[in-house]
Amino acid sequence: MKKYIFFTIIVILIVCQFFPIDKTNPEVDSTKDFLTMENPPTEVKQLIKTACYDCHSNETQYPWYTNVAPISWWIKKHIDNGRKKLNYSNWGDYEADKKQHKLKESAEEIHEKQMPLLSYFVMHPEAKLDDTQRQMIVDWIKSKQ
Repeated sequence: MKKYIFFTIIVILIVCQFFPIDKTNPEVDSTKDFLTMENPPTEVKQLIKTACYDCHSNETQYPWYTNVAPISWWIKKHIDNGRKKLNYSNWGDYEADKKQHKLKESAEEIHEKQMPLLSYFVMHPEAKLDDTQRQMIVDWIKSKQ
C-alpha cells in the first residue's frame, strides 16, 4: 500500500511538469514606471527594485525553481496577486488618489514588516530589509504624500 501511494505521488508530480507557468512578462513602458516617475534617491530606488519589483512589476525575474510544478503555480499566483494589488510598471496609469492610497498602504505594510513576504525573502535573502532600510523607504514614501 505504501509503495502504491509513493508511486502515485511520483506520477502526479511528473504529470504536473507538463503544465508550466507562463513566464512572459508584459511589456514595460519605462515612462509609466514608478521609479522613473517618482525618482527616489538611489539607495531607496535599489531597495524597492530588489525587495518589491519581482512581484509588483512587469520585470519579474523567474528563478530556476519556477520550472518545477506545483511550486511554480504557487509562485505565479503570488506574482499575479502582487501585480493586481500594485504594479509599479503601470504607476503612470493610476489616478492621483489611487497613487496616494497605494503609497500609504505600501508605507504601512513595509513598516509593519508585512512586505516583502517571508516566503519571498527566504529564497531571496537580498530582499530582506533591515529596520534602517525599512525606515528609509517609509520616510521617503511619506515625503511623497
